[in-house]
Amino acid sequence: MRLDIFAVTAVLVGVVGAAPATQQPRTTAIRSTTSTSSTTLSTSSSTTSTTSSMTTSTTSTSSTTSSTSTSTSTSIVAAAAAVAPSCASYWLEQITHQGTSAFNPDKSYKTFRNVKDFGAKGDGVTDDTAAINNAISSGSRCGPGCASTSTTPAIVYFPAGTYLISSSIIDYYYTQLIGNPNCPPVLKATPGLTGFGVIDGNQYQAGGSLAWESINVFWRQIRNFVIDMTAIPPGTGATGIHWPTAQATSLQNIVFKMSDAPGTQHVGLFIESGSGGMINDLVFYGGLKAASVGNQQFTMRNITINNAVTAIDQLWDWGWTYKSININNCTTGINIAAGGTSAQAVGSIVLFDSSITNTHVGISTAHTISQTTTSGTMILENVSLNNVPIAVQGPSSTLLAGTAGTTTIAAWGQGHSYTPSGPTNFQGPLTAFTRPASLLKSGAYFERSKPQYESLALSRFRSARATGAKGDGVTDDTAALQNTITTATQQGQVAFIDAGTYRVTNTINIPPGAKVVGEGYAVIMSSGSLFANQANPRPVVKVGAAGQQGQVEWSDMIVSTQGAQAGAILIQWNLASPSTAPSGMWDVHTRVGGFAGSNLRASNCPITPGTTITSANLKQSCIAAFMMMHISPSGTGIYLENVWLWTADHDVDDPSIAQITIYTGRGLHVESASGNIWLVGTGVEHATLYQYQFATTKSIFMGQIQSETPYYQPNPTALLPFKYNATWRDPNFAVKCAGKSGNCAAAWGLRVVDSADVLGYGAGIYSFFNNWSTACSQSGAGGCQNSIVSIEGARVRNVGLYGLNTIGSISMIDRDGASLAKAADNRDGFSETVAIFRSG
Repeated sequence: MRLDIFAVTAVLVGVVGAAPATQQPRTTAIRSTTSTSSTTLSTSSSTTSTTSSMTTSTTSTSSTTSSTSTSTSTSIVAAAAAVAPSCASYWLEQITHQGTSAFNPDKSYKTFRNVKDFGAKGDGVTDDTAAINNAISSGSRCGPGCASTSTTPAIVYFPAGTYLISSSIIDYYYTQLIGNPNCPPVLKATPGLTGFGVIDGNQYQAGGSLAWESINVFWRQIRNFVIDMTAIPPGTGATGIHWPTAQATSLQNIVFKMSDAPGTQHVGLFIESGSGGMINDLVFYGGLKAASVGNQQFTMRNITINNAVTAIDQLWDWGWTYKSININNCTTGINIAAGGTSAQAVGSIVLFDSSITNTHVGISTAHTISQTTTSGTMILENVSLNNVPIAVQGPSSTLLAGTAGTTTIAAWGQGHSYTPSGPTNFQGPLTAFTRPASLLKSGAYFERSKPQYESLALSRFRSARATGAKGDGVTDDTAALQNTITTATQQGQVAFIDAGTYRVTNTINIPPGAKVVGEGYAVIMSSGSLFANQANPRPVVKVGAAGQQGQVEWSDMIVSTQGAQAGAILIQWNLASPSTAPSGMWDVHTRVGGFAGSNLRASNCPITPGTTITSANLKQSCIAAFMMMHISPSGTGIYLENVWLWTADHDVDDPSIAQITIYTGRGLHVESASGNIWLVGTGVEHATLYQYQFATTKSIFMGQIQSETPYYQPNPTALLPFKYNATWRDPNFAVKCAGKSGNCAAAWGLRVVDSADVLGYGAGIYSFFNNWSTACSQSGAGGCQNSIVSIEGARVRNVGLYGLNTIGSISMIDRDGASLAKAADNRDGFSETVAIFRSG
């Protein structure tokens, strides 16, 4: 659970107390490559424009960065144009679905639903709205009015076809909407579409509130669709997907088709609040705004936008990472000027390995060099322009000139810099980070989308349930699950882990060459004495062994613990993969406590803010994990995308979302000798000692990492309940905090020790609570804890952070125990922001 800032964000977007029908009207603007920006900005002083950071070419041919992956975008458009009967079948539609929800009392509950089994026709003529909504809602699922749950997961599958939609498809909690990737289904809006969005991911209720608190909406996906809004009159306000959501959520492989007629009011993607999240492989055509977005933090990757008035309208954020964004033929590329100079709503953005073409204004900002806050912080790195007259437009002048030909912005930014001392207020060119060659492909950071195995025949999949595993949360499935994964790998198959909770009492080994995919976030849950000894930690899931080489692909699963598991390392990665063909983990999460069947719920592990917790009265039964994920010295070549490592702060199955006290020792510990690790849209939350730790490693890419420290600290401090262990490179808080006042022995959000080439492109490192009270963060005093980011050791080299946002810590960055950047020097509304930090 994050701070509920919806009331604040709602003011920014004009939706306080308003149902969807009363959204504020959007300003009409006509797309033009020669007109001025459609955004009216207040006047303020600014620096003069500069082009010194740009490498310019006089040619007029189109230029895009080499990082952009267009294969997905091209294939989905071609597929959408195909006639349904000629589309290739998809194994997910054909496989026998035996999945269960282990702790749902209704044993007949179905996790997989095909919309055609509920009466949807997909013929482009029949109104399929009711049938689709019935497929989503059937089975007493967690719809509007339900706070949250872990017991009603569902996959709602759409075969190829055109589905006529007359009112919003209402998405539910813990739901995956999946179309056939070989021929993505078209959701065709009728001219009189009612509701807020073709798909409404969080429906407004009669009183003006969202169906779910957006910061607590977890474990959901939408992928493989065409959202067709072209039948809606251009002057009618219409939205493709409404998506206020939080961690462990994703949008993937979706095309938005909107009107590009003069005066169009169409919006493709609308996000006004939440704490996300991952969005990738989207294509937008037309619209007033392709994406109108505001959220605490988000990562967007491989997005193509064509013929919109404004490609991306940034409503607000603390931090947003944009990679491989390709904007074509728009009036404005990215508008971060919301609120104007006097009330800037955007904290920071980082845009890199991207392109803007035939667009009048690349980026519009309200930031000025004279302002006293850090609002509107921006970093551009490796951004190519083609026929973009104004690269960066300030509130009263051009800040960075564009070109009629082609050019590349090597690096440019605005905000506060620490290189390594500061703050230095800057607005202009900067020296780009030195990128390790092993992290790059054709000069840009490597990226890869989640495999969906759309070209594989059904015979290439081996079901866990079909080979003896139960997934009922009670049976010991260790042997059966191991047999499924081992046999599938040996026979060149994909291990299909049917929906369910697989209780294991020993380590599950994923061998080199394995491909493992879960259904409906299938859960592997450790149990028993083997994982209960923190003096002898054991992995629940182990990927490879030291010395093994190869590649593993793992997606759509959750790893958890049951009861006291003080020695459980939920995921340990030992496998070595080449940097040119790394292993991948997509939409794989850890969930420690707070769910049905975990024995770590509000009734077992309540909060005790009024009781001083000591070693004598600390509940040993709530010590739930040793570490959430470990990348060992032998592990290398690993790509992680949309991976959320969460120790629960609340009980998702409690109707009041009651807070709980769960103890996990460590978050993500990386000590890879060779490195070559990509963290794309990841989050780590509520571990006792640290969230992210990089020790004696190298060559790490981080794209919008996000962390939260435990809400119970300093009651107890980080000295309890896990003993200092030098073997695991633990921070020694007893030594660090000797003689110091304040909340010193508190979990690190990010710790880098004796490591090289660790580069972050967006980071949200938060401390919201002090002994379950948010007064320390809401006051703006930054008093929840003393420090939150630590850079340590004589061997640190080339450690850099773009767009660092912190909350609740007096010091934003420490170097070897001394504060380098203080929160008081970098205020940005609710958060604090540093544009660039270099270790020196």
